[in-house]
Amino acid sequence: MYPSRLLLLGRSLILLAAATVASSTAADWPQFRGPNCSGVAESEQPLPVEFSDSEKVAWSLDLGDGIGCPVVAAGRVFVSGMVDEQTVRLLCADASSGDVVWSRDLDTGPLPEIHLTNSHASTTAAADDEHVYFYFSSLGMMALDARTGEIEWQTKLPVPYFVFKWGAGMSPVLFEDKVIFVQDDDLSPAMYALDKATGDIVWRVDRGNMAVNYSHPVICQTPSGPELVVAGTGKLVGYDPHTGEELWFARVLLRNIKTTPVSHDGIVYISLESGGIANQWLNTADRSDTGNSDGRLTKEEMQAFVGDVKIPDAFMEKFDRGDLNGDGFLEGEELDIAFLDPENRAGAAHDAANPSDQFIIAVRGGGRGDVTESHVLWKHESRAPDHIVSPLVVGGRMLVVKGGGISSCFDTNDGQPVWSQRRIQNIGEYFASPVAGDGKIYVVGENGIVVVLEDGPELNVLAKNDLGESCLATPAIADGRIYFRTRNKLICVAELAN
Repeated sequence: MYPSRLLLLGRSLILLAAATVASSTAADWPQFRGPNCSGVAESEQPLPVEFSDSEKVAWSLDLGDGIGCPVVAAGRVFVSGMVDEQTVRLLCADASSGDVVWSRDLDTGPLPEIHLTNSHASTTAAADDEHVYFYFSSLGMMALDARTGEIEWQTKLPVPYFVFKWGAGMSPVLFEDKVIFVQDDDLSPAMYALDKATGDIVWRVDRGNMAVNYSHPVICQTPSGPELVVAGTGKLVGYDPHTGEELWFARVLLRNIKTTPVSHDGIVYISLESGGIANQWLNTADRSDTGNSDGRLTKEEMQAFVGDVKIPDAFMEKFDRGDLNGDGFLEGEELDIAFLDPENRAGAAHDAANPSDQFIIAVRGGGRGDVTESHVLWKHESRAPDHIVSPLVVGGRMLVVKGGGISSCFDTNDGQPVWSQRRIQNIGEYFASPVAGDGKIYVVGENGIVVVLEDGPELNVLAKNDLGESCLATPAIADGRIYFRTRNKLICVAELAN
């Protein structure tokens, strides 16, 4: 980074500096769910078991509304929040003291209505030693100097459209010299690789055969090299991260996926719950002002559900595609023809008595072409997975937690239960995914209760801790500290605090 200075240093000091940087980088939590989106901290420093919004608190900061997760790189923590209805703030603080290093307010322009549980500050930044990479739906992707907050580049991307008003929620991840970003929305689903230095789009992959998904890409290390693995409608797909070329796919998934897989030792682990597209649209029609529960969908019902904002013509063309007999109604198979790609009908109509499917799956990377038969190690139907909370893979076990505070754990060798459908003593909704460090697992409920589990083959609740307000963001772990982003605050807890 500073060649003229390095030339003046002796060999021993260079090696010492290199070792220090490597150690610091290894302890970072640089993107959504930390290293490779795994949720597992690489630092071995002790972490607290018991804490609250006032006990074991190293520091806290007031933020605007948001549910994007904090990230930590090179001793800095980054997080965003909505200052007002058209201003998002990206903030950088010293990771150990909480002192604000800089904050930058960004004018977003008018923003669409989104689901109440979401926030317009919903995406998680990614960071390295020099830059923080931040995405916002109306602003695109940008890189800011990590030390000063100055914007170094900004790349416009298509503004996402979500007919169900879920809103944006995807975040960038980092691979070598690239920023990788997936946006499977209702109009222009695609994956992008941007040059970290310039923001130029290095490659773009059209994902037009996908319905809406919220699953982040992960790197799978294989004997033939790294693969960029992305879950989506019907398929788990492996890409060449350098070129975007599709290498393989496995037809193992459902209509959509909101959970992010975990890659470990060349194997990708997935948990998901997803309903059929027909059921989803009919439920939407029933909730509209003109809905009548007749098992059919009209354009008027779609528009009534959305409200005053006109549904784009490009999306309404899908309705026309499915209306085979031209009677102005979609029913039965017509719903699937309308809203699913002709060559990717995964997650089509389901029995009304069984509106959703749930699976846990393990797929080995490194294949080529259709690997559905050759590389799927196991796939089990299970009531365990949640539709939002991602799995945690640690110690040869796969932990999943779902609404109601119900946990299940599976052996990663064969997917067989270690324990099944057991409560973790915090009934409520869950949006944050579990994270692990120092032999402990932290599970955050929407109600702000953090359940601490022992990382082991038996369910052992060590503590229940109250953060004082709602929390939907997955916490970050770095250098013996845990960073919780509640709805309006950033709270740093540590064993040695107080």
